[in-house]
Amino acid sequence: MEPVLAPVADAAPSGLRANILTPMETLAQSISTIAPTTTPTMTIPLVYSLAGNGTWLAYLIATGAIILIALTISRFARYSACSGSLYTYVATSLPPVCSAMTAWALLLAYLAIGASTAGGFINYANVFLVYFFGKPISTVALAVVCTGLCTFVAYQNVQISTRMMLWLEAASVSLIVVVLALLLWRHGVHVDGAQLQLRGVSASGVRLGVVLALFSFVGFESATTLGAEAMHPHRTIPRVVIQSGLFCGIFFVVCAYLETYGMAAAGQDLGQSNAPLRVLASLVGVDVLGSLIDFGALVSMFACTLACITAAARVLLRMAQNGMAHRSLGVTHPRSATPHRAVLVTGALTLLPVALLSARGASGIDIYGWMGSLAVYGFITAYGLAAVALPLYLKRNHTLSTGALLLTIAATVAMLLALAGTLYPVPPSPYNWLPYFYLGYLLSGVLWFAVSSRRRTTLA
Repeated sequence: MEPVLAPVADAAPSGLRANILTPMETLAQSISTIAPTTTPTMTIPLVYSLAGNGTWLAYLIATGAIILIALTISRFARYSACSGSLYTYVATSLPPVCSAMTAWALLLAYLAIGASTAGGFINYANVFLVYFFGKPISTVALAVVCTGLCTFVAYQNVQISTRMMLWLEAASVSLIVVVLALLLWRHGVHVDGAQLQLRGVSASGVRLGVVLALFSFVGFESATTLGAEAMHPHRTIPRVVIQSGLFCGIFFVVCAYLETYGMAAAGQDLGQSNAPLRVLASLVGVDVLGSLIDFGALVSMFACTLACITAAARVLLRMAQNGMAHRSLGVTHPRSATPHRAVLVTGALTLLPVALLSARGASGIDIYGWMGSLAVYGFITAYGLAAVALPLYLKRNHTLSTGALLLTIAATVAMLLALAGTLYPVPPSPYNWLPYFYLGYLLSGVLWFAVSSRRRTTLA
């Protein structure tokens, strides 16, 4: 029998409505933050341009790294159920400054992913507007529409938002599965020797592909922010964290393999394609599904932005309750029991970079890439610190085993390698400036934590 650990010290009641989210609704939060539809349509071609026939291997390795982190996070989630997510986990074992770093890193990560997918929403929305009406509309207006609607839904009711995310994402993924199944049915199940033999693949290409493939998974742990609202959270959250990483990992590996195979059969370069699923849909004779998948990518972007605002608001709520943000953000709505003020703030912060970049002429694809790359730094920081904190927590409760220690070492090394991959070789501008921006942001958060802690000590 597994020993009973002391529960992670949750804060005072958050004001969120407890036991209202089913396991499927909780799973929807993590799945929607990953936005699995965007990977086959936008990210896999980018990975292919680096890893070539090793794209499936890059995703397989990335899946392994994510499973290591998922197992680490799930160990904490067995004993903690609150909105603080990884921030609360790190606070149990590492110095307060580390928990502050985790909180600020996680907040930025969710906001940046939300802004990234809002940029993707702008891109696909204008594609459809040009197709149906012959001209696009203001990208700033589209940014306001996307983040405004997401903020409104997140403000109203967490059940409405999770159910909406679940159905939107399920419909989009189903269309992709249909096209890939038709590809196998029309062309038969063949072993692609070029892929399995890694023909023309270099080790450096696969390494860089793995780093980019990790971008497909970021946010898979966001269900932990619903710990105060999920039914049976100590059982549900650990399962959801592992399920989301595993399900999406298998889906991505299969998509990478079949897209590479299908695009080769179509005589096109996957790395140069802006709409590979549309090409494959045409190849199997169902052109209409290509357009529907593009529309699915549009709604998946919307669902991801909604999921990120939902998660970021709950992290900000916990930060406010712990004195790291203004205390007015640490309350919930008396009727809907949502962190309404935190939702409004995170919605505005999600909109701000998208609107500013759009006003300066940046395209939706550029915003997707820039903000998504920035988010990776926040997630790597939070994942890495959580991995470091776990063995200290287990040791304090006299339950640290050799297996758990090896798990946390492997997870920590995986995050360090991922971080190194984002820094070298030095990426082109403006990506080369993102690490400096992130470091400045993180140092500002730590400084604010030090000042606010001293102020609270003086008042006490």
